Amino acid sequence: MIIRPRVQRLILSRIIKASLLILALWTTLEVLSIRRALTLEASKPPPPFGNQKIFIASLHWTDERVLREYWVPAVRQLAQDIGRDNVFVSVFESGSLDDTKGALRDLDDQLTELGIDHKVVLDETTHLDEVTHPRDASNKGWIQMPTTKSYRQDWTDWFELEKDSWVPRRIPYLARLRNQVMEPLASQQIKGITYDKILWLNDVVFTTADVQTLLATRNGDYAAACALDFKQAPRFYDSFATRDAQGHAPLTDTWPFFRSAVSRDALMQGQPVPVASCWNGMVAFDAAPFYHSSSSGLTFRGIPDGLARKHVEASECCLVHADNPLSAEKGVWVNPNVRVGYNGTAYDAVNGGAVWPSVYAIAMGVWRNRMLRWLRLARAPVDWVVEARLRDWGRVDSANVEAGAFCLIDEMQVLLWNGWGHA
Repeated sequence: MIIRPRVQRLILSRIIKASLLILALWTTLEVLSIRRALTLEASKPPPPFGNQKIFIASLHWTDERVLREYWVPAVRQLAQDIGRDNVFVSVFESGSLDDTKGALRDLDDQLTELGIDHKVVLDETTHLDEVTHPRDASNKGWIQMPTTKSYRQDWTDWFELEKDSWVPRRIPYLARLRNQVMEPLASQQIKGITYDKILWLNDVVFTTADVQTLLATRNGDYAAACALDFKQAPRFYDSFATRDAQGHAPLTDTWPFFRSAVSRDALMQGQPVPVASCWNGMVAFDAAPFYHSSSSGLTFRGIPDGLARKHVEASECCLVHADNPLSAEKGVWVNPNVRVGYNGTAYDAVNGGAVWPSVYAIAMGVWRNRMLRWLRLARAPVDWVVEARLRDWGRVDSANVEAGAFCLIDEMQVLLWNGWGHA
């Protein structure tokens, strides 16, 4: 039997129309199911703090505006809501280029007036001091520039770092400062005061309700629980420190973000998302691993200098999860119902009253994520580059082992007198 071309075209047209109809129906049902789950989770009120004791930690540099407009009032209110008998606020600032010190002095005065235990350190050491400080004989935390590179000094001028010149690495510097923020934890312990949770806050816009919801993630049963953070909503910000349940960096910077099915499915249901690591502007830790016992407590660190020389880097905010003994036992989680912003516009965009994300964003996000997974290999090409460099480093010495291999990226980050840059 011979089918005429006209009939063939008609059959093909009907098949295409039927396929599109099925696809539209499938998408509609999927989006409605996701939307229903997200609406249910968003409607749950934040639980009270109870009697848990919270150690609030924060590190600052040149962020006066957001501090004065949002952060200082929010921290003051948060400390009051937790209760002065159950909170300690530890803040460290160093060498800001604006009046961040002034904003934090205001917080210091306000916490003192409220009788809330705290420590605010305003360090005069600048980035310029750091980059011009003499290195010790080991050169620990320093690296040589692989090439000559120019960096912006201001809107019109540039400065240059020559090849082979020594520069401080950014991540060990940040890790050192974070460990200084944590120092009051030990002094409080000497006084007989211990804390249940460590709450790290970036310079983000947040509310007490956000913190209550985050701390209550999985009824408080976690090694760490993170928010989602946004600088230019709806684009997710902290891809440097975030790895999904399979150790992958986010597949996209828009919802639903993750490559791992386990992480992605939990996100779509508005449930705590299992991940390998996260930070995301606000993160709560079970405090136990940070206390010193017979062995050293959990601290922040960078990757070894020898590995960094391979043009590899990792965030201290990712490595801390790799080093945390509780990560395997209790898990690291992202709570998608807690969303913070680095400015008021970003915060409002993802907390605007209506259920987030919108129906349109859900439909587009699901299919964009799906197509990228279908069209890409299981691993991005950069993973192979980083893994090859990690293997080369490991061959040099059997002791060269990096527990946070999933944190590694193909970058070299250095400290500059006016910030930081890529080398």
